[in-house]
Amino acid sequence: MAYSPAVEDERHGLRRRRRGLLWAAVAVVAVALGCLLPAALVAAVVRETADRSADEKMPRPGGPASGPVARLAAAIDTQLERQSGALLRGDRDGFLAVAEPAARGDLTRRFASLRALRIAVWWAEPSGQPAPAPGQPGQWRQLVTYRYCLVVPDCTPSPVLAATRWREAPDGPRLVAVEPSVSAETGTRPWEVSELVTAVGPRTVVATTVGLRARLPGLLAEAEAAAAVADGYAVDGIRPDRYRIFYAGRDEWRRWYGGGRPAWTGGYVVTVGGGHHEVVLNADALRTGGVADLLRHELTHAASLPAGGWSGRHAWWLVEGMAELAGVGGRPVGRYAGLDDVRRLLVGGGWDGRLDTLAPADDAPADRVAASYGVGYLAVRYLVDRYGGQRLLDFFAAVVHDRRPVAEAARKVYGEPWSELHDECVARVRAVAA
Repeated sequence: MAYSPAVEDERHGLRRRRRGLLWAAVAVVAVALGCLLPAALVAAVVRETADRSADEKMPRPGGPASGPVARLAAAIDTQLERQSGALLRGDRDGFLAVAEPAARGDLTRRFASLRALRIAVWWAEPSGQPAPAPGQPGQWRQLVTYRYCLVVPDCTPSPVLAATRWREAPDGPRLVAVEPSVSAETGTRPWEVSELVTAVGPRTVVATTVGLRARLPGLLAEAEAAAAVADGYAVDGIRPDRYRIFYAGRDEWRRWYGGGRPAWTGGYVVTVGGGHHEVVLNADALRTGGVADLLRHELTHAASLPAGGWSGRHAWWLVEGMAELAGVGGRPVGRYAGLDDVRRLLVGGGWDGRLDTLAPADDAPADRVAASYGVGYLAVRYLVDRYGGQRLLDFFAAVVHDRRPVAEAARKVYGEPWSELHDECVARVRAVAA
């Protein structure tokens, strides 16, 4: 089995229950040979292409074309450049001018959504040579990598790969369609398939559908407050330029980023390249509240994870425990909503007492998942209470960013053998939950 070096797609579940709000999620599995592994509660994310700086222009792969195909490729390049310039200028007519009438409805929606998201960088990079479109006489299919920044013009662009179809015409090739990206890496981005409205603050950009626009002012306020917390968990000292947050209605939840999340899932974070992580919230699962806690948790992932994402199960407790630490918002340990689930796990068995095996199975019930989060939180909370927050960030950086063995990281950061420190963490979990 081949494991991607850049994987992170986490889903967080919220159960309605008499004890209140509880996180339930499973983190990471791998991408096998570029395809998503089937799993009830997990998915994988990898970067679609290597990140490149905004002023870099890549040559077409596959070697030079000749004759008509070369001329068509050059003409498509020109049309894509015109369209990109029009998008950045806010020129809708120019953006649509390269397209056939039948494509203009979809392109109008894309244009409006990208402008609402404050598109700041956009360029279209053809990949390979145009080829005859199967089953579409007279049409050509051209793969294109679109690279974009939101709000901040000097960011490292995020890539998304999509197929475009063109028809040759006397005045140059005409765009027939842009197909939504359906890659195993990230799935379809919200702006590809939905009409979006947005609110932008100093640290966040929040987007949702037209039908949910009334939630935007409250969401923006909660997101900005959560960002102030999450900024403190930027372990490499580099905060996200903007936290990108998408609030999904029922249909969008099933479609954005490939869908397939269980109904109880409250949200997840996905790595989209360029060092960016995008957060998706489930409007249905959040009707009873809990948005602020979930935002603190998810934005902390966006602030703390490596630029290319994260993979692995041995440090699941650390990644999720630190996000839970942010999510609880400074409440005392005794008010943590998952303590009852932790108690049941410790009494009923199902966990061998080792933090590196804490990650729940793909088909684990919600209370088992919630208990896993609770144990991770309590273990991380012990490290903070004993050694302080900065050393937790140093430990996280060594294990998750530098991928050092936990034992080596513990010795370097805490000056103690991991075997002893591990047992102290677990003992504190048992004492608190007793």
